[in-house]
Amino acid sequence: MIKLAGIHKSFGGNHVLKGLDIEVPRGESRVIIGGSGSGKSVILKHIIGILKPDKGDVIIDGVNIKILKENGLNEIRKKFGMLFQMAALFDSMNVWENVGFSLSRHAKMKPREIKEIAVEKLKMVGLTGVENLMPSELSGGMKKRVGLARAIAHEPDVLLYDEPTTGLDPIMADAINELIIEMREKLSVTSVAITHDMSSAYKIADKISMLYDGVIIETGTPEEIKNTGSAVVRQFIAGSATAPIKI
Repeated sequence: MIKLAGIHKSFGGNHVLKGLDIEVPRGESRVIIGGSGSGKSVILKHIIGILKPDKGDVIIDGVNIKILKENGLNEIRKKFGMLFQMAALFDSMNVWENVGFSLSRHAKMKPREIKEIAVEKLKMVGLTGVENLMPSELSGGMKKRVGLARAIAHEPDVLLYDEPTTGLDPIMADAINELIIEMREKLSVTSVAITHDMSSAYKIADKISMLYDGVIIETGTPEEIKNTGSAVVRQFIAGSATAPIKI
């Protein structure tokens, strides 16, 4: 479903991705771990075509999106739903308008129809009776759920999660993890999440990939990652300040 091959990306003199390779089969839940500033978000931006690689190919469902013009990219992006790190709700819109935003832009639907779908998706993420509230009236956990409802509103093939548990207490973080698993099972989607929360990574992943120094240095099941022979991966998952990773 997703293949990044030989991806290089620099910003000025900062060479972030250095020949990165990663493949995510259809239906798999992949988690990408790595330190702050290592380039995890840069990978997501390549997957949805916000960034183009300096070198290498980004292949989505058999299509090399690197060569697409804007219209072609917009068609590919309809395959994706994304939960942003801080939910990224529009303050000027109420909850159902936020959830139905992509439908209002890309589908020829009446507001009443969009609201019905929004209410249905909100129910899927465990929220009822909130559709007319404003984002300012929601807790952090509720905002994440609304963001997830928005991500699934148009029934995407792929869900992307940018640090889905950031800013949440452990109980709410686990509730979001449970929702991510539920969405994968109910919707049969391919999922890619980036995180440095290892509890979340172990829970939601079929496979975990470690990004370090611009490349994926190891991929394995949660159990394989827990028992890794790599000193770099061991240090990261243990949260240790000792070498080899330099702070």
